[in-house]
Amino acid sequence: MSSERIYDEEKIDHLIQNVSEVELCDLAEFFKVFGDSTRIKILYDLFQGEKNVTEICEDLEMNQSAISHQLKLLRTAKLINARREGKTMIYFLADDHVKTIIAMGKEHIEE
Repeated sequence: MSSERIYDEEKIDHLIQNVSEVELCDLAEFFKVFGDSTRIKILYDLFQGEKNVTEICEDLEMNQSAISHQLKLLRTAKLINARREGKTMIYFLADDHVKTIIAMGKEHIEE
């Protein structure tokens, strides 16, 4: 990966200097979501675009129960969203921050 940074250092410094105890706890809970390889795989799968649970199950070769549980946790953490098409739920990344977080993590482990 390139050595070019994808974040604004001034903004990062401001965020670090102005953090409360509650925000630190919320941040710890947020990062726990990234502590499961199935959830990371789902996020990577959704990098390709919107998918329903059946497509995600096929891509990850996992059962629907396991995937549905992880999708619920990702939705609760506001990393993914869903919309209904008839009886089917379509899942997608909540925003570009998700890709940035994953990219920064990947860059860190490759250093």
